[in-house]
Formats: sequence, structure tokens, C-alpha cells
Amino acid sequence: MATILLIVIYIAFIGLGVPDSLIGSAWPAIHTELNISVESVSIVTFLISVCTVLSSMFSTRILNKLGTAKVTAFSTAMTAAALLGYSFAPNFWFMIPLAVVLGLGAGAIDSGLNNYVALHCKASHMNYLHCFYGVGVSLSPYLMSQALSNVGWRGGYRYAFYVQAFIAVLLIISVPLWKKTSSAEGTEEEKEVNLTLMQMAKMPEVRLVWVIMLVTNAIEYACGVWGSTYLVEVKGFDTEHGALALTIYYVGMSIGRFVSGLLADRIGTWKRIGIGTVILAPAVAVMLLPLHGAVSVIGLFFIGLGNGSIYPNMIHLTPHNFGKEVSQSIMGSQIAFAYIGVMAAPPTVSLISGLCGIKVYPVLLAVLYVTMVIALKCFINRLKKQGKYSANV
Repeated sequence: MATILLIVIYIAFIGLGVPDSLIGSAWPAIHTELNISVESVSIVTFLISVCTVLSSMFSTRILNKLGTAKVTAFSTAMTAAALLGYSFAPNFWFMIPLAVVLGLGAGAIDSGLNNYVALHCKASHMNYLHCFYGVGVSLSPYLMSQALSNVGWRGGYRYAFYVQAFIAVLLIISVPLWKKTSSAEGTEEEKEVNLTLMQMAKMPEVRLVWVIMLVTNAIEYACGVWGSTYLVEVKGFDTEHGALALTIYYVGMSIGRFVSGLLADRIGTWKRIGIGTVILAPAVAVMLLPLHGAVSVIGLFFIGLGNGSIYPNMIHLTPHNFGKEVSQSIMGSQIAFAYIGVMAAPPTVSLISGLCGIKVYPVLLAVLYVTMVIALKCFINRLKKQGKYSANV
């Protein structure tokens, strides 16, 4: 039963990824049809992220009260309903409340499932879990690219809804499986100590991990939301090929997480984080160079490949770095700050592109990368002083 439950959790993470890449791949077509500015995408992504942050911050209380299974099933159903709503959106303002629903659903799923896997599963499973997230975010731009060639962006949202609705039904059916698995293993879902935000903010290690999570996700989402638009506006791609290029980026992310999972029993978690950081350096450098659009697509692929493994491996280390009894609180705060990065990246790119042109977009990626490397170094140094760091963990 434990294996079946793990498969269900993997599928749930496909559902978590499905909505995340749709807006980026569809936006070149959406803003044209609805006659709104390119930069308006930042309003939608900002609202999604704000609500995800709030949901993550309060996740410990909600999960302790209802349990991970029920929260995951209900939240996935919420996101499916929102995707269907987008396909009927008559104007930009109709998208606003749907963004709220998407955000609230995503935060609870992310926090609950990540903590469950970090506590009960090996590092390889955490990487595979986020690889399945990569499957979800890779599937969406592919579906959207097919829809843009045939039935338009609204059809792409409906295709995504069908996938999400199927996953929601599966999760609802599987709710009893969580209790049966816990009983068979002789364990119950643990009640976590609920730390306040102020309590966590007083811990220097937590503040550093917040920065790391914020920046790695800012890189991910800056590429996911603006990668397609950058290729269309600067490199001369049409909207269909721009969406397809975004699929390649997310495929790179999925491969990075899958390979990290394969290596989990041979290479320590911190070493895998280091490898991802090293891969990122030349990938970001390629984006900075005035090369052919195809080279930029390769750069995006390797950004996904390198950055993709950092987030799940940092998540997996949470109980080890901070202790199991407070892992859910810190997990929720980490994911909240990850989504602050998601929230801040698109409007920052919008602001900079509005002032200087979207050609400076790769410079922002380079600044984010350098910030992450510095924060990682400081975090590791503090763990070493406390005797919590081991390259073989």
C-alpha cells in the first residue's frame, strides 16, 4: 500500500505543476486577443503567488486539522475548477478571482506533500516527486502549443482542465489509502509544532534558507513566465514555437530532477545541490550573449537542468537541518518564500523591461544566480559551525 500511496503522491505533483506553466506559454496569445499589455501577466502571477504564500504560511494548522490527504484532494479540485474558468474568461478582470483560487490551492498541496515525503521517504523520492512536478509543467506548454495551432489558447486551458480533473478524482478516491498505509506501517500522521513567523525570523539559518528558496524559484519562474515572451519579442520566434521552447525548458528541469534522484544513493544531497549550481553558471552566461535564438533555447534547457534539482534537495534537507518536530512550520515558510520569489520575479522583469527593454532580461537572471550562490555559501558555513553539515547527507 505504501508503494501505491507514493504513486498517488507523484501523480498529485503532476497536478501541482499543470497550472504553473500555462500562463507563460499562453500569454503572447492572451494579451493579443484580449487587447491588454504584455506586462499585465504580472498582475495575474502576483495574485497567484500572494495567495500561495498565504496558504503556505497557514498550512501547518490546516494540515494538522484536516490531514494531508483531504487537503491535497480538495486543493487539486480547486485548481481544476480555476483552469476551466480561465478557458471561458471574456476579459482580463475575469481572471483575477481565478488567480486567487489557483494560489490558495497550490500552497496547501506544496507544503503538505513536501513535508510528508521529507519525513517518510528517501532523498531519491523527493527528487522524483519534483520530477513529476516537472512532468506537469512540461505537459502544459506542450498542450498549449498544440491548442494554439488548432483551437486557440482557450482550448489549451480546457486540455489542462481535463488532466487536472482526472487527478482530482484520483486523489479523492485515494483518501482512505492514507489511513490504511499509516495503520499498516504502525504510524500516524504527525502533529507538528506550529512556529510563528516571528519565531522563525529570529533564526539566522531560516532567514538564509528563505533567501535561497526565494531566489531559486525566482529564476525558475522568470524563465517560465518570460522565457517564451523573450524569445518572441527579442529572438523573433512565433507564439507557437515560443510555447514549444518553454516545453524544452521544463523538460530540462524534469531531467535534472530525475537524474538527481538516480544519483541520490551515490552522491550526497549537498553535492547534488553543488552540481546544479555549477551547471547554472554557463547556462546563464549563454543567455547573456547576443547569440541565435536556438542557442537561447539551449540556455533555457540548461537553466532548467541545473536549477531544477536545487529546490527539491533543499526541501528534503529541512528535517535534517532544523529538526522533525518543526519541519512542517519551516517547510511552510520555505515554500511561502519560494512563492514570494515566484511573485516578485514577473513584475520585476516587467518593470525592468518597461524601463530598459526586455533585452536586459538575461541580466536579471545573472543577478539572481549570484545572489543564490552567496546565500548558499553563508548557509552552509552556519551549518558547519553547528555541526549539522555533511556533504554525504
